Amino acid sequence: MQIHSNPIPQIKICGLTNAEQALGCVAAGADAIGLVFYEKSPRNVTEEQARAICDALPEKVPGVGVFVNESFEFIMGKVKTCGLKAAQLHGQEGPEMVARLRESGLIVIKGLYVNKAPLLKEADDFDASGFLVECGKGKLPGGNAMTWNWGEVRGFGEDHPMILAGGLAPDNIAQAIDASQPDAVDISSGVESSPGQKDLDKVRAFMDGVLQSNLRREPRRIF
Repeated sequence: MQIHSNPIPQIKICGLTNAEQALGCVAAGADAIGLVFYEKSPRNVTEEQARAICDALPEKVPGVGVFVNESFEFIMGKVKTCGLKAAQLHGQEGPEMVARLRESGLIVIKGLYVNKAPLLKEADDFDASGFLVECGKGKLPGGNAMTWNWGEVRGFGEDHPMILAGGLAPDNIAQAIDASQPDAVDISSGVESSPGQKDLDKVRAFMDGVLQSNLRREPRRIF
């Protein structure tokens, strides 16, 4: 990863399914690796896959479990079995769930949306480590590879630790960062050759795009 004199957001690559590609993402500059525990997702991982990835990651790079409306017991079971250090909640989980997970020592990311509940205006109800913000269109939780007006959430990031997601790709990431001014960015399908299979050339191109962005403040560290 080339040296950059200006601040850049942290980078989470999500939807990994094998350790070799996860390490390739880390070598390219990823700050966190996302592992999806949602059966309807084409990137859903088994405990064995997740454990292998988390075991391979450097200490400073957390494995982030992505969950949708699961129980506290289910999430903590995956945390302990797989070695996760963070939980990302993509459903209708309430403030109590966020608080319990944080009390258990986890980094906790809560998903909020522009066009559906839970909405951005609900952020102050949650004591989350950070908020992953998306447009909220499409069939599945997550960005569904849809681009949107990232500038809509610029003001949100001034007051809350914000992770930008949804429709990001190597050829638009600099524009998205310039428009939204996030603390971190999250990408999955935009750097894939097929669902769950990362194209490391695309990952490196994405990192180059991040380096070309113009973040006008020092970002908060979320991971």
